[in-house]
Amino acid sequence: MTGFVYDPPPDPARIIHADAEVLVVDKPAGLLSVPGRGEDRADCLTARLRAAFPTVLLVHRLDLDTSGVMVFALTPHAQRTLSRQFEDRLTRKVYVARLWGDLAERQGRVDLPLMVDWPNRPRQKVDHAEGRPAQTDWRVVRRSGAETRVRLMPVTGRSHQLRVHMASLGHPILGDPLYAEGAAADHPRLMLHAENLRFRHPESGVQMGFSAPVPF
Repeated sequence: MTGFVYDPPPDPARIIHADAEVLVVDKPAGLLSVPGRGEDRADCLTARLRAAFPTVLLVHRLDLDTSGVMVFALTPHAQRTLSRQFEDRLTRKVYVARLWGDLAERQGRVDLPLMVDWPNRPRQKVDHAEGRPAQTDWRVVRRSGAETRVRLMPVTGRSHQLRVHMASLGHPILGDPLYAEGAAADHPRLMLHAENLRFRHPESGVQMGFSAPVPF
């Protein structure tokens, strides 16, 4: 990430759903979920949404380079309720990724504890002694020679979890500036997309599911 210049896309995030309590959007790759450090990183999804939805409140995040479905709260009650669902692992998230190489097995689970790699922040690392538990289920969708398309179902929600777990299999996500090297890193974006998110509506309790088409 040396020499990184934040150049967010100009296009607005697509609104998938909006009601009195929740806002669901399709975040573009290259846009921060929340402001970064410094005025040059003030532009973010939350700030853009606030122009049209002044009461918007953050519930969870997607990495800068990840695209796809995000839910925001529009009331403090909704924020508390949705945040609790994420903390208690009551939400269901499905991602699509393109991985480097031919992943031989059809499906599996990565169960490797993670923690921040302090000298190399924001990188995370596997640490069996001090890492926090982290599990990711994966399933192959299609193989095409030098790469494999997979669906990823995180059980936990650690920072960079999907990226580190796939790299630990020897199949980093294509275009990953932190965990891929050489030709695997040489892509126009991180090939990771939050395709589907399910949660219970904070007011009605009804199970809701939203999807965003995969852009790659």
